[in-house]
Amino acid sequence: MLSLLGYKLSEGKVPFIVQAPLGFDQINTTIPTGKIESISYESKTVGSIRKAAVYTPPGFNKKKKYPVLYLLHGIGGDEKEWLNGGSPQIILDNLYAEGKIEPMIVVMPNGRAMKDDSATGNIMAPDKVQAFAAFEKDLLNDLIPFIEKKYPTYKDREHRAIAGLSMGGGQSLNFGLGNLDKFAWVGAFSAAPNTKVPQELLPNSEEAKKKLKLLWISCGDNDWLIENSKRTHDYLYKNDVPHIYYIEPGVHDFKVWKNGLYMFSQFLFKPVDQSVFSAYTILGNPAQTNIRNAKYPQILPDNRVIFKIAAPQASKVQIDLGRKYDLTRDSEGFWTVTTDVINKGFNYYSLLIDGVAVADPASQTFYGMGRMASGIEIPNKEGDFYALKEVPHGEIRINNYFSKATNSWREMYVYTPPGYENSTEKYPVLYLLHGGGEDQTGWTAQGKANLILDNLIAENKAKPMIIAMLDGNMGNTGGIAGFNESALKAFENELKTGAIPFVENHFKTAKDSKNRALAGLSMGGLQTLYAGVKNSDLFSYIGVFSSGWWANNTTLSEPQYEFMKNNAQKINSNIKEFWISMGGKEDIAFENCKIMRSKFDQFGIKYKYSEYSGGHTWPVWRHDLFMFAPLLFNK
Repeated sequence: MLSLLGYKLSEGKVPFIVQAPLGFDQINTTIPTGKIESISYESKTVGSIRKAAVYTPPGFNKKKKYPVLYLLHGIGGDEKEWLNGGSPQIILDNLYAEGKIEPMIVVMPNGRAMKDDSATGNIMAPDKVQAFAAFEKDLLNDLIPFIEKKYPTYKDREHRAIAGLSMGGGQSLNFGLGNLDKFAWVGAFSAAPNTKVPQELLPNSEEAKKKLKLLWISCGDNDWLIENSKRTHDYLYKNDVPHIYYIEPGVHDFKVWKNGLYMFSQFLFKPVDQSVFSAYTILGNPAQTNIRNAKYPQILPDNRVIFKIAAPQASKVQIDLGRKYDLTRDSEGFWTVTTDVINKGFNYYSLLIDGVAVADPASQTFYGMGRMASGIEIPNKEGDFYALKEVPHGEIRINNYFSKATNSWREMYVYTPPGYENSTEKYPVLYLLHGGGEDQTGWTAQGKANLILDNLIAENKAKPMIIAMLDGNMGNTGGIAGFNESALKAFENELKTGAIPFVENHFKTAKDSKNRALAGLSMGGLQTLYAGVKNSDLFSYIGVFSSGWWANNTTLSEPQYEFMKNNAQKINSNIKEFWISMGGKEDIAFENCKIMRSKFDQFGIKYKYSEYSGGHTWPVWRHDLFMFAPLLFNK
């Protein structure tokens, strides 16, 4: 098998090229060449005669028909900018000689549609900037009809492409995606801020999926305008619009743009395989969980991850993402690896240097697995519910309180909903518990609980509520270690005599059972089962995420089942919503939960059950909160 960027190709199949080779832009005197000519056309849009440069391919024959690429310049250029800085005719001549592109006409117009269209004076003047938008009419109504009359061209959208650099890249996206009846091939190299926001750029993603042959977006990783490309890519990714998002080492210059033309032109006017679009890139985007200015880890368009670690003295370096990946060392002491596709959402990981697990200094750290660990956020098309949006936001308050139950100072994180400060309303409270090896920071740092509630409340899908995120680690047990009924009893005591009194004395809360809910994940799910069921007079809503009494620990589970059997009527009467969820069969708690539910059925305990594939992970628990919160405080 051959391999490229992690993709395995069948034997005998030539791997595709993802970067221009040396000499791609150098003159080769031994091959046929195309011709460049300057043309003038009447623009009724502008009310003047305008100029463009036109490239015709080697062996151009007026008796044949050709497809056309309209190639646009940047804000400081004109119809000669590509010729002066990008050598497109040389790049294309060389590609023709190698049989890598279809014969095509390339039109390089002046994209500044105004009577004085020279790149002189203040190129950022409002009228000159506006002229780039006005060029859309000139292009569609004047230039394209002129070209298709003067040259032997195909006149359908499948044989028409548009691409450009910088300001021209923004034009290409705006005009190409805004006129899918005119263009089937659209390319943007380092698109500038004139690019429309994604929702305006592509309001109908279904139409784009049907009509686009190729949408190409490329940029240098050190280009200060890269955010314009990334936001467009993010929107396309979320809406499943096939496209190539190509990031390479570089800045805002012709080195990047020439490579963009070299790559883009090879796709045009021939069949394309959209299934491998995500492999066409050199670099990925830095993960949003990276520390400030850290370039690695990088996430590739298909959610594989590139790690690059500086450890010149190490003899072995690995990344542990549930599966261990061996890194390869280069001559400068940098270790690299590209992983398989990683699960969407939040993932813990560890850096193993000579067998010692440490946090990656390039990533944010999170308390998990009983220690500070690295975490990486992988893009998720289904993750809009926990995205940071322009909606009213609540606040996270870090509270220290002295607990009489433990005779010690403890900490809890409290979410108050938007408008809390200025309201006289009494709010219901969800007491929300983390898992083993985690703490009170988990539901905000890893779980995005505040953003989930902000978005639900903004859409009127959940009642405004307070969320108290408690530290479920009691004494020195450190999570599930030594977990037994004594530890559960200690937590129940802390909840009833420490946490709830503190919340109800310091926040504007409604102090009755119908306005209290208790939920938790994994270990926190067991704490919820214990404290919630035994105190059904205190809580009307219970949520159990990825948890269940351990089938192999009857000493712990049997007394709980006996209590439920003897109090089934009271539990059903008091608990308005008993919600149990799992991360599918791959969830490590799945079998325990399945056995527990069969016991509930046997005892007549009323509950609702939900599954969301993803295993025993934070992406599942985020979704659990998203589903559970709207059920609360409505009965």
